[in-house]
Amino acid sequence: MQKHLQKDIDSLKNKIITMGSEIEDRVYKSSLALINRDDRLVNEVVQGDHQVDRMEVDIEEHCLKILALYQPVAIDLRFIIAVLKINNEMERVGDIAVNIAERAAFLCKNKDFVIPYDVSAMATKVESMLTRSIDALVHMDVQMAHKIRAEDDEVDEYNREMYGRVKDMMIKRPEDINCMLHAVSAGRHLERIADHACNIAEDVIYLVDAEIVRHTPEVFTD
Repeated sequence: MQKHLQKDIDSLKNKIITMGSEIEDRVYKSSLALINRDDRLVNEVVQGDHQVDRMEVDIEEHCLKILALYQPVAIDLRFIIAVLKINNEMERVGDIAVNIAERAAFLCKNKDFVIPYDVSAMATKVESMLTRSIDALVHMDVQMAHKIRAEDDEVDEYNREMYGRVKDMMIKRPEDINCMLHAVSAGRHLERIADHACNIAEDVIYLVDAEIVRHTPEVFTD
């Protein structure tokens, strides 16, 4: 039985890694669509959402099958629980990527509008956190997971700066208010992706150390 359990767990790990790669790609494309006002990328992200949904259902069903067949314990049980939670986090990130793409679609019609905050830097930071949270899962890297949690403050600072700049711009250019609302919404969605990356990192810490760190502040030192 242990041999069959390990085979199914290995298969599950491959599935969640594949989904992670798919989610990374969607976030990258939605951010690029926003930055470059690229209708083609917008359509790719929006039309591909059903694929992420199918992957999420497949992974959940695989987890439930393992639980029913083998009744795993200890690290194997924690792995199944972590994957169930991470699977849900990733599906939500996929939905957020679609939301960013929809904001980009509106701004594609207003190519002269300049987003009043550094969306490229914010997107790069968020994409890095998401990628490394998935890497932390693959390599069971608790140190990386803790570092990702600590980096959430940087994204929060981007978010505060964004609101300040957009507020000032609304006063100066009220005719662009609709564009600015879409720009703020896109930035807020990026901030939410960072939150989900932190949640994935927390699930990795639970998986490896059997420690629940939600709702506790992270202080990371190299």
